Amino acid sequence: MRVMVFVKNNDVSDKDLVMTPETRESMEAMGRFNDVLRAAGILIDCDGLTPSSQGKRVAFDGDSRTVMDGPFPQSRELVAGYWLWEVKDMDEAVTWVKRCPNPMPGPSEIEIRPIYEMDGLR
Repeated sequence: MRVMVFVKNNDVSDKDLVMTPETRESMEAMGRFNDVLRAAGILIDCDGLTPSSQGKRVAFDGDSRTVMDGPFPQSRELVAGYWLWEVKDMDEAVTWVKRCPNPMPGPSEIEIRPIYEMDGLR
């Protein structure tokens, strides 16, 4: 089963990245975790995202399309980064997330969502 694992924003993560010793240490720890995921055959892809101030949203309403410039409110609902994993089930995904270093300074959340598989749709 494939899952998308989202690192959720916090108040710090939707700002431009400033490289401090703590930031460097955190990024190195995450790099080591990614190496373990790769070695285990779990990791398909991963990356971090720039702040929402650099993003755009497109709202759909029938034939209408409205483009909105970032930054976007409610930063805790935004995604700061992601992994795409191949796991046997949701329990395995949770087990891996629990091994992850804290992805943000301070409290943070990671969300796991299964990806629709075409053979599972009816």
